[in-house]
Amino acid sequence: MSRIGIFDSGVGGLTVQRAILAALPSADTVYLGDTARVPYGTKSAETVTQYSLRNARVLARREIDLLVVACNTASAVALPALRAELSVPVLGVVDPGARVAAKASRTGRIGVIGTQGTVASGAYQEAIRRERPGAEVVARACPLFVPLAEEGWTDPDDEVVRGIVRRYLDPLRGAAIDTLVLGCTHYPLLRAAIARELPEVRLVDSAEAIAEEVRARIPAAPGRTGVHRFLVTDVPERFLAVAGRFLGRTVESAEHVDV
Repeated sequence: MSRIGIFDSGVGGLTVQRAILAALPSADTVYLGDTARVPYGTKSAETVTQYSLRNARVLARREIDLLVVACNTASAVALPALRAELSVPVLGVVDPGARVAAKASRTGRIGVIGTQGTVASGAYQEAIRRERPGAEVVARACPLFVPLAEEGWTDPDDEVVRGIVRRYLDPLRGAAIDTLVLGCTHYPLLRAAIARELPEVRLVDSAEAIAEEVRARIPAAPGRTGVHRFLVTDVPERFLAVAGRFLGRTVESAEHVDV
């Protein structure tokens, strides 16, 4: 059976794994959360690339057949180096999300929200314009969305959540976008709150987009349930405390590894 390697800077990439498992429940996975070095979104492209290569080497030693870079920041800057290093296919979340958004938009006015690193890289903006020349792309960093998701503060009726989401999204409302890419793995947990502020805007989850690409590459085995391993670069307790919220199922154990 095929084994999929997935890495992220922390727990957020579990939303990508969740989408992959929904699309391909028979697949085996090995997930690596680089919890000792999180977050990636505030670090330089060179640093993120080095971290990504170390993560990929750890997963490659687990005999994976495909690598999914769940981290949007790493997908934005590290894919060329990863593809040069590994002998297996390497997929990032940026291009699949950009393709879906470019096709979904009626007007060509598309928003992107993500970490500072993802937005500053311009990767989503460039990918969307490759898919849809002439598209108007408005990108905005929403750094407080990550701690909100990790603390479980995602209720759209919560006054604090509503205030923060409204503050970040007001400029996008003014830009008259009709499609918005959730360009960070944490943001799907805030989907209801985001949708409440932008009710007429279609939300594109890059996790769901890449899950479809993985399913197209990995053969399914009907009736089989995949085996899943979890690796972290810092003590596992914090990871285990919040992992279920992102994955949608209990994660009972995680192995500490040194990358």
